[in-house]
Amino acid sequence: MDVFTLVPGSLSLAELRYLYENENVRIELAEEGISAINASAAEVQRVLEESRVVYGINTGFGLLATQRVEADELELLQRSIVLSHATGVGNFLPDKSVRLIMLLKVNALSQGFSGIRLCVIEAILNMINTKTYPCIPEKGSVGASGDLAPLSHLALPLIGEGEVRINGELHQGGDIPTMKEILTLAPKEGLALLNGTQVSTALALEGLFRTENLLCTAVVVGSMTVDAARASRTPFDPRIHKVRRQRGQIAVADAFRHILGKSSEISASHSNCGRVQDPYSLRCQPQVLGACLNQIVHAADILECEANGVTDNPLVFHEDGDILSGGNFHAEPVGLVADSLACVIAEIGSISERRIAFLIDSSLSQLPPFLVEHSGVNSGFMLAQVTAAALASENKVFAHPATVDSLPTSANQEDHVSMATFAARRLRDMAENTAGVLAVELLAACQGLDFRNPLKSSPIVEKAKAILREEVSFYKSDRYFAPDIKIAIRLITSQQFLQLVPASLCPSTSNELLLSEKVEMKMETKRNDNSNDNQHNDVNQIGINNDKKDTDGKGNVLVI
Repeated sequence: MDVFTLVPGSLSLAELRYLYENENVRIELAEEGISAINASAAEVQRVLEESRVVYGINTGFGLLATQRVEADELELLQRSIVLSHATGVGNFLPDKSVRLIMLLKVNALSQGFSGIRLCVIEAILNMINTKTYPCIPEKGSVGASGDLAPLSHLALPLIGEGEVRINGELHQGGDIPTMKEILTLAPKEGLALLNGTQVSTALALEGLFRTENLLCTAVVVGSMTVDAARASRTPFDPRIHKVRRQRGQIAVADAFRHILGKSSEISASHSNCGRVQDPYSLRCQPQVLGACLNQIVHAADILECEANGVTDNPLVFHEDGDILSGGNFHAEPVGLVADSLACVIAEIGSISERRIAFLIDSSLSQLPPFLVEHSGVNSGFMLAQVTAAALASENKVFAHPATVDSLPTSANQEDHVSMATFAARRLRDMAENTAGVLAVELLAACQGLDFRNPLKSSPIVEKAKAILREEVSFYKSDRYFAPDIKIAIRLITSQQFLQLVPASLCPSTSNELLLSEKVEMKMETKRNDNSNDNQHNDVNQIGINNDKKDTDGKGNVLVI
């Protein structure tokens, strides 16, 4: 089993994605982080010994912060806040999401600003490594004063309450076979556990990874549609994009040229055709998807910072002997970029649906009506396009910004909230919708390319078509359509098309950030029977150097 050594506060975006997608990696805490944890906990104990009154340690919470709690009730105070704040409702978050949340919580608490004991952090690590996932309802957080309700559900099993899932089976908090002990929380520890933006951030990171996959898939499928529609390659000429100076646009145009090549048999067949210009959904793909990429890169930067930030309250600065109350728990940075990603997901689906509409319209594409022979008897892709339109339209509603809404809570003490948790959570539904739209375009583009036989497209486009054709045959006449869409969605969500896109395109899978920012990785890998324990692989890239991954021949990972 691979072992990842966590140096607190240093997780890269690539490491976050790697750990999110690889459940079997064991996570251990770096030795150098332990002293700060112990010093922070000692500072809390010093407050009690000196009989100082400090918020979150020996006071009530929120509007009750002015009420001092006596020493003999401090343990009860911490237990009570976890129990009373566990008010979530709705379906439980997926285990992968919970694992990422716990990882972010450990990363924050281990930096030595939270006043929490090492044994509590080790208990969370034990849950991660034994695949013991607290049952966290997905609804109930407004993303300010931290993700209080969901993080309370995360903390419940530590004190013998709540529920967990182990291999899909439910276990009650007091009877968890993988738990070494039931903890009694010390002063401040309950508050440190449930205060913070880890739920919002984890869900937003998931949304980011899904959005990156959708963007890369859209470039591949959009390239397929270019040749299926016999559209021009001229709009991808690098000179056009260079003079606009938009980095995302330049990168996306480069990706299209990589996939389409300079020419193909199909493109050569219409080099002297009478069509002057293609519709925007075809020729403006670099402009639209490039703008989307710019937002993805910005979101990646914000979320990487937040994933490594300390967001509970109050914060313990043990070197200065200060414990300061602030507002790092407010998840506005996460909410705003989640809203931005929502717009990106909606736009990727919106322009894809328009390309589908182009392909099925014989007056535009010069392909058989609705992409099927003997139309009239056969309806072909008629209703598949309707499904794509429905999904794209649904995303328009989902894309409404969540952060512009704020309902005061806690008797107006928390009078402005971020709604970041919902802003991030809805990205999952939106990504599923856009995957459905792209799936229909994938099917339609392959159908259109087959109608261009015996002419061939570029080698990469033909490879993309072959991925689908291994499981979905040519649509010769009407058949049960939904299974074809389901297969195409699976191919997209399982990232089958990422290998066809330049590895540098998206932040969490690239060798170098779009903005030319060099990132040094600190990935430590241990293997059974491997004597090179704790060896650092420091590389100027975002991809993880791992011999189990696809590489470009130089050790640089192409796909995570």
